[in-house]
Amino acid sequence: MHVPWKALIPVVIACALAAGCGSNEKATAVRPVSTSSGSADAGEKRIIIITNGDSPFWTAARVGLQEAEKELNLAKSGLRASLEINNSKPQGQIDLLRQYATQSDIVGIGISPVVADNVAVAEEMRNLRKKGVHVITVDSDVDRARFRDARYAFIGTDNLAGGRELGKCALGLRPEGGQYVTFVGHTGAQNALDRVEGVRQGAGPKFKALDNMGDETDPTRARDNVRNAILNHPGLTTLVGIWSYNAPAIVDVVKEKQVRKNYNVVVFDAEPLAIQQMGEGYIDAMVVQNPYQMGYQGVRLLKALYEKDQATVRAVLPNEGQGEGDIYDTGIKVVVPDGGSPLRGEMFDKKTQFLKLSDFREWLKKYNLTGS
Repeated sequence: MHVPWKALIPVVIACALAAGCGSNEKATAVRPVSTSSGSADAGEKRIIIITNGDSPFWTAARVGLQEAEKELNLAKSGLRASLEINNSKPQGQIDLLRQYATQSDIVGIGISPVVADNVAVAEEMRNLRKKGVHVITVDSDVDRARFRDARYAFIGTDNLAGGRELGKCALGLRPEGGQYVTFVGHTGAQNALDRVEGVRQGAGPKFKALDNMGDETDPTRARDNVRNAILNHPGLTTLVGIWSYNAPAIVDVVKEKQVRKNYNVVVFDAEPLAIQQMGEGYIDAMVVQNPYQMGYQGVRLLKALYEKDQATVRAVLPNEGQGEGDIYDTGIKVVVPDGGSPLRGEMFDKKTQFLKLSDFREWLKKYNLTGS
């Protein structure tokens, strides 16, 4: 998940587009910033991905979206794809969905719901589907028990599995166990719920969860949460970042208080700063998602649905109609520092790619990304 840092987005995108990427890996709120140029040209139809908030995480998703737009030749089909940056509020997504319901050029929408069980967001998604707009979720899903019918499919990480791998990182770093606090933006987001539960499962009974602290995607509050956790929990041993910007927030406080030796730091996602901080010795392990593929496959599926291309729909969702067949898992990596980590690939699921930091940096370079 995934949140501030607007300043570096244009630079990253410019670099990414110059080089190109492959496709095999890879209350009323303030009006969200759009990365599109506005309404479509005459006769052109639009596919839009709506983020939950703003962060370098979405930079990689945008690159995937733009690469899909080129490789799948959306222009030939009279289509254009763009990313809409939401303001981290459910109301911002509600306003966007209502706006798009009035625009006849919108044919497909992917959305990362800020909160999984927000009834109003789910209803707007349903309304769009009734109007013939294809709707999927990316990165974070709706509450599937209540709102599965609000979207056609989910494209993103198996967040429960990802959380388990992060929990295994904590256990591998401290086999004797310990106490941990998780830090996240919105505690009610489905990806947050799944990751936190996964960490509990992966860390096992030797670890005790002390708190799950939400910051509503406010970076100042995110750092304050870390300070308060350290102050209020003298037995704390492990700091766990659940959304991408939580990693730099944790490191900022650890450096400020000069307490690195007291804590293990395990986090989700690889913001550019977090990658640098791991190289400097401040992060012990990262579970890394593939937002590039979320953007790419999201556009691929929405284009196929619009064109009634069932062969491509089946290629993206080969088990559609069976159990979890409406979910496309974009995969995860576990990344550790180059030297001295006790973590080994055999500690994790066979589907999880285990990489040293230098190898991960090479993977990023291959796809012209600065983070993931």
